[in-house]
Amino acid sequence: MGLRTFSKENTRIPRMQIRVESRSLCDVVVVVPEIFQDARGFFSETFRADQFKALGLPTEFVQDNHSRSAKGVVRGLHFQWEPPMGKLMRVTAGSAFLVAVDIRKSSPTLGQWVGIEASAENRRCVWAPSGFARGFCALSDGAEIQYKCTGIYNGQAESAIRWNDPAIGIRWPLSDVFVSDKDRKARTLAEWLASPESEYFQYAMEPEFQNEVGS
Repeated sequence: MGLRTFSKENTRIPRMQIRVESRSLCDVVVVVPEIFQDARGFFSETFRADQFKALGLPTEFVQDNHSRSAKGVVRGLHFQWEPPMGKLMRVTAGSAFLVAVDIRKSSPTLGQWVGIEASAENRRCVWAPSGFARGFCALSDGAEIQYKCTGIYNGQAESAIRWNDPAIGIRWPLSDVFVSDKDRKARTLAEWLASPESEYFQYAMEPEFQNEVGS
C-alpha cells in the first residue's frame, strides 16, 4: 500500500468558530462548533474559553464525564446544588435526545422543558446552568454522551426529578424506554419545590453567565 501525503498548504486549518444555534428558556444554549474535514477525517475545537466568554457562556469547567447507553435508555432528570453544577453536553457517538427542565423558584419558565436531538453528525452542544434538571434518551445503539461540569460531583447534594412527571410533560421521542430504579423513584417537581433544598435554586433576572462581548 502506497503512502498518501498532504501538503502543508492543503491542510492548513483556518481559525474555527463556535456559533450559537439557539437559546431556550433564557439560559439553555445550543452551540455548534465549526468542523474541518478532508480525506483523512475531521478536526473540531469543541471548547474555547475565549469564544465561550464572548458568547456569555462559562469558561471554567472542573470535571468531565463520559457515559454510554443502549438505545431507549433514559437517564435523569439530574441536578446538583452544592457545589452548583452546570453542564455542557454533547454526543460523540450515535444520537440522543438531550433535555433540560427549569427548576428555579420564581422563574417565569419554571417547570418548562426544552429537548434537542444531538448527534455525532450534527455536533450540537447543549449548555444548561445549575438551576436546570438535565437528562437524555439514547436514540441509537451505543449512544455516547460527554459533558463538561462546572462543579465537582457531590453525592450528598444531588437529586433528580422524575423523568415522566406529568406536571412537566416531556415528549420523549421513544415510548419503549429503560430507566434505573433510582430515576424511576425520583421525586416530582412539586415534591422538589416543597423541599428545603429547592431554596438553593432561585431565579435571577440576570443569566448565570453574562454575555460580555455579545453574540
